[in-house]
Amino acid sequence: MEPSSLFSIANTTALLTWIALVVGQRRRWVTDRLVPLVAGLLAAAYAVLIFLLLSGLTRGFSSLAAVASLFSSHWLLLAGWVHYLAFDLLVGRWEAVDARNRGVSPWLVAPCLVLTFMFGPAGWLLYCGVRRSAPGI
Repeated sequence: MEPSSLFSIANTTALLTWIALVVGQRRRWVTDRLVPLVAGLLAAAYAVLIFLLLSGLTRGFSSLAAVASLFSSHWLLLAGWVHYLAFDLLVGRWEAVDARNRGVSPWLVAPCLVLTFMFGPAGWLLYCGVRRSAPGI
C-alpha cells in the first residue's frame, strides 16, 4: 500500500472520530471507548512505521535541516502526520472529559475541539482560556 492511501485512511478515520467527539463530547462511549480506540490504532500505526523506517536512518533531529531531510521521505512524513493525529485526538479527548467533569457547556468546548483538530496547540490554548473563564467553575 502506498503512503498516500494510508494517509487518506488515517485522515478519514481521524476526521470521523473528531466529528463524533465534537457532537458527542458528553457521551462516555465516545470519550472512553471510541477516541481511545482510534488514538490507539493511530499510535500502533505510528509505532510500526517508525520501527520499520528508522532502523536504517542516518539523519536525525539535531537541526531543522536534519528534520526537513527526514520529512523528505513520504513514509516518514506519513509517520509524523499520524503522530499528530493521535496526539491531537488525545488532547481533544482530555478537553471533552475535563469540560464534562467541570460542567463547561459543550457549546463553549466545540470551537476548542475544532481548533484542536485543525491547529493542535492553539485549540488546547483556547480551551484553557474557556476552562478558566467559564462561569460556575
